[in-house]
Amino acid sequence: MTLSSAMDKTAVSFQEAGKVYVGRHGVQSLRDINLNLPEGQFVAILGPSGCGKSTLLNVIAGFEKLTSGSVYFYGQPISRPGRDRAVVFQEPALFPWLTVWENVVFSPQVNGVSPSEYEPKAKEFLHLIGLGKFSNHYPDQFSGGMKQRVGIARALLMQPRIFLMDEPFGALDAQTRLEMQELLLRVWDRYKRLVLFITHDIEEAIFLADVVYVMTARPGTIRASISIPFERPRTIEMLTRPEFATLRRDIMNLIREESQIARQLEDEQRLLAD
Repeated sequence: MTLSSAMDKTAVSFQEAGKVYVGRHGVQSLRDINLNLPEGQFVAILGPSGCGKSTLLNVIAGFEKLTSGSVYFYGQPISRPGRDRAVVFQEPALFPWLTVWENVVFSPQVNGVSPSEYEPKAKEFLHLIGLGKFSNHYPDQFSGGMKQRVGIARALLMQPRIFLMDEPFGALDAQTRLEMQELLLRVWDRYKRLVLFITHDIEEAIFLADVVYVMTARPGTIRASISIPFERPRTIEMLTRPEFATLRRDIMNLIREESQIARQLEDEQRLLAD
């Protein structure tokens, strides 16, 4: 299947979606989200802190429920987590007492999947991420980037229809982060699964994504949808192109405006509370 034909099919659909956290002071995180994500696309979400980016991801993952509107995954309402939706967080949350191999195969193993089904794929994914020779090592022997590679291999073994990635490289140094971005692009190019990638880094979003969505200040909704015009496969040389700098500036201005709105709202709420 070609990428263009794969992307004809809607994988995730939000319709008038809203989320309110109930408490002493109810907080509306999301409001009127209308969003359709095609199969096979690489999508990045940007926005000011607290705009609901992670909430959006958690709703798709099935970790949280909407309080209004609806969300569908391949036409079915999302009501709980599922193996068809793999989540990669900023911290890979590996079991330190298990080897790399044991961490990667943990889920199919405990779910009673036959080793003949998962072992060949696990070996394939470990070699793909460059850790084929380190399968008997333990996580505490690895750097942050290598641990995140293990997390990606574990997610790949689930063979999901979507990868939900919540700032997966946010804790890494600049060079390791770039290496992980290039690795992720190779993985995506090979398997063409839908990726929803949450980040605060504008350059990262442009470098990785087909489309960047910019969210408003809380309550978060979609302010802008920006198609990234750069050809694939992506290389680091594109980071120095004038068009890249222009696009980064435009997106930065959007987020700056929303961040200023967020600060103004916080100041007003603080004054009202005094």
